[in-house]
Amino acid sequence: MTPDDLALLRLIDCGGASAPRRRLLERHAGPAAALSAGPRAWREAGLEPAQVRALDADTAPAPAHADWLGDPRHRLVGWHDPDYPALLRRIASPPLALFVAGDPGLLWHPAVAVVGTRAPTAGGRDQARDFARTFATAGLGVCSGLAAGIDTIAHQAALDAGGITVAVLGSGIDVPYPRSNTGLHRAIAEHGAVVSEHPPGTGARREHFPARNRIIAGLALGTVVVEAAQRSGALITARLAADAGREVFALPGSIRNPMARGCHRLLRDGATLVEAPGEVTAALAPLAASLAEALRNRLAAPIQVSADLVRGSAGNTAPDDPDYHRLWSALCHDPSPMDELLERTGLTTAEVSSMLLLMELDGRVVHEHGRYSRKS
Repeated sequence: MTPDDLALLRLIDCGGASAPRRRLLERHAGPAAALSAGPRAWREAGLEPAQVRALDADTAPAPAHADWLGDPRHRLVGWHDPDYPALLRRIASPPLALFVAGDPGLLWHPAVAVVGTRAPTAGGRDQARDFARTFATAGLGVCSGLAAGIDTIAHQAALDAGGITVAVLGSGIDVPYPRSNTGLHRAIAEHGAVVSEHPPGTGARREHFPARNRIIAGLALGTVVVEAAQRSGALITARLAADAGREVFALPGSIRNPMARGCHRLLRDGATLVEAPGEVTAALAPLAASLAEALRNRLAAPIQVSADLVRGSAGNTAPDDPDYHRLWSALCHDPSPMDELLERTGLTTAEVSSMLLLMELDGRVVHEHGRYSRKS
């Protein structure tokens, strides 16, 4: 564990308002430097007296937190970190840091939030499964909250399709909720990413879940509400998505279905009515281009992306990047599944997914049914 990790854990453990701690990190070269700056700098950044006292006490982070970070599959991504997800930075109250089990690069992958009731009807289950599977097959990640019902179905459908899924918890990163989703939690950590702003060992608390929903909404290009009652956490996620300037989609249902009333309320309030997954992917294309710009900056890949590319015209530039050229050489005119590309290149899923997105937006790659090929 690095000195910055230890310092960031102390900043997390001191609690209180997040904005002053983000400001402190922005003013210094990293968490360790921020702590070394001392109480005067902490106060100038706006930290409250209780936060200053906690930091000044020089208390070591909880052993469980340090032990969790000792696993190479675990990562702590702070506000200062260039790997902090670009879309999440744009919400009103971004978390100070994210505990990530799995691949943190997947938090940059373009994703759709699929949310809804914990008690879906048979039709709602089918719709959640169909939408999530289609998004995953199309190359979009599926983001949700690992709750029972729609969340569970969406995560599982994405995994079954061989796609990317991200689970955001309202508990500690190592505390699946509900407990019945322990196996799913493990599978997502292995094949996708599990995320929480809460340290290991933190129990599930009622007040954590609305805050959890802002992260779901913030990581996604848009939010799809499948089924929701009048009073539903999914409606909170939808509102937070709208507040962040993201698209909100709702599926209509029978007027006799109490689990459709929340969706109908969203539709009356201006959400987009959708009946098929393709309507969602078409609406999100401009936002995908915006994320591609952030990805390009992170990867230092000078591909030109314009409105013309989003509308489908092809580009002809390629970045001077060896990983990019390795992936381009691995692509054939015959469609190749993701696992073959990973094997040929030796790159991670996140790296390949990010570069494929850029190639697709640049008109160089065609993606159909989960397979990729060079555009003829």
